[in-house]
Amino acid sequence: MKLSHILAAGLVSIAAFSASVARAADEYLTLQLKDGPVVIKLMPDVAPNSVKRLEDLAKKGEYDGVVFHRVIDGFMAQTGDVKFGNSTKGYQPKMAGMGGSSLPDLKAEFSKVPFERGTVGMARSQNPDSANSQFFIMFAPGSFLNGQYTVVGKVVSGMEAVDKIKRGEGSNGEVSNPDKIIKATVGKP
Repeated sequence: MKLSHILAAGLVSIAAFSASVARAADEYLTLQLKDGPVVIKLMPDVAPNSVKRLEDLAKKGEYDGVVFHRVIDGFMAQTGDVKFGNSTKGYQPKMAGMGGSSLPDLKAEFSKVPFERGTVGMARSQNPDSANSQFFIMFAPGSFLNGQYTVVGKVVSGMEAVDKIKRGEGSNGEVSNPDKIIKATVGKP
């Protein structure tokens, strides 16, 4: 009887370890851009609901073809409007940046993780609990965002491709003929 308990405990431990390894493999989001891949190490321990949202949308192909509709030099590049910003499915340039996904908005998951070059955060309106599918990648540190926006990850390779994203005009950074995410995938790069 004791041997069966030990065997059962061992199997439970192996299953838990396997689930942990599988989860760790999902903790990367790769964005294929015109100038190469951008690999983002996601932070499910910091923002579990927001990370799950990005993973779910990427796995469904929702980010494929979505433009970087707002890009401000020295600040950030914003994308992720799957409703109006998909360059291959119903793209609406005047509305890009005003939509989200068909899923409900997310509750803010603020943390002490700072906004530095390469940090990835969830975009939102004035309402802290309005993030949905849009996200941004920082070109430079932005300490004024700390504790105000949900951090979901950090670029671990490919910042040179991020640096080549076409910049927008004016203080809002609206981009005409914008660059796009060619393909977004989840898993080990």
